[in-house]
Amino acid sequence: MASVPFHYVDLRAFCYATEDELRVERALRTFLPEGFEVERVENEGFHGDRILVLSARVENADAVRHVLDVLADIDLDDIAAELDERIDDNCSLFLRLDKQAAFKEQVERGEGLELRAKVEAYPAKKERAVENATDALEARS
Repeated sequence: MASVPFHYVDLRAFCYATEDELRVERALRTFLPEGFEVERVENEGFHGDRILVLSARVENADAVRHVLDVLADIDLDDIAAELDERIDDNCSLFLRLDKQAAFKEQVERGEGLELRAKVEAYPAKKERAVENATDALEARS
């Protein structure tokens, strides 16, 4: 099996007071391997409303491959073309995904879910991270 050029993938979703926690968790789980644990942190909004932050970190190679396989449902060529803007100087790749679509087990770019993937790069330079991420996405398209 090919190596995975990501150290880990973080997924995060905010569940606002007007949203159903189970539905938001279901949307997040669209990207996670079965049985994966989702962490919950309760915060308070500006007006005192409850905001629940649901998050998960995927670190082992098989689980990262699972996330990448799910992401293959979107146009990875478009993302590959934007990698220079989507990878920061710390070699992290950022994507926003549609929470409503994810709830329906569809994968689309949009708002509501945040994905951050730490790209392997030696030396740890943005240019090298862009190359590695490009190779990884092209291999999956």
